[in-house]
Amino acid sequence: MMILHIAMRELRSLFLSPLAWAILAVLQFIMAWLFLVQIESFLQIQPRLAAIQGAPGLTSIVAVPLLDTSAFLLLLVTPLLSMRLISEERRSQTISLLFSAPLSMTEIVLGKYLGLLAFLGIMLSMFLLMPLSLYIGGSLDLGLLSAATLGLFLLVASFAAVGLFMSTLTEQPLIAAISSFGLLLLLWIIDWAGKTTQADQASNLFSYISIRGHFESFTQGAVNSVDLVYYLLLIATALVMSIRRLDAYRLQH
Repeated sequence: MMILHIAMRELRSLFLSPLAWAILAVLQFIMAWLFLVQIESFLQIQPRLAAIQGAPGLTSIVAVPLLDTSAFLLLLVTPLLSMRLISEERRSQTISLLFSAPLSMTEIVLGKYLGLLAFLGIMLSMFLLMPLSLYIGGSLDLGLLSAATLGLFLLVASFAAVGLFMSTLTEQPLIAAISSFGLLLLLWIIDWAGKTTQADQASNLFSYISIRGHFESFTQGAVNSVDLVYYLLLIATALVMSIRRLDAYRLQH
């Protein structure tokens, strides 16, 4: 129950933050504009698609590219939302109140993580309403859309976990945001190195580490256990490291 209490407290603080509202508004505007652009492009090529047997539909041309774009946008903004989770508590010395409360480090970390994840989930739900609205006047491949949505949620959950860990390493929220963005961007593009190397083992390693590479499988409608294990392992590793880092900070103070 204490985990849920901390999560609700963190979610409430996010909704009281002008930065969170600004991010929510700007992203919603960008996504709405991209959605209308995708719809217009689909309407222009629809007559040609009608003459092709097995041609891609609304889901492949509009919905999935929209979710794919939102993944990169969330990579940019999640560090801004996660940067204050622990670092602001350390800078303002309010973290001493958390340490003095009958709470374990696991409860503190999980509570703050779930609060941020709830906010990101609300944001994703607002994004998802746009492609779902196409179901009123058209047909959607719900299987493909569900797989892409699951992949996007796991991807964003990984962003949040990494951002939380980086927030435990410093008292400066800006440094936490920049560090989170740098690490996430590295995980996003690391498979580029694999494409240029001659060693197959190195190429496979970089491809497996790539956080985007696993997301692409979901956007193709494939839900593989390898991709699920990758994201769950990344999230668990970041959270465990956050707990250990916070525990070490408590012992030092």
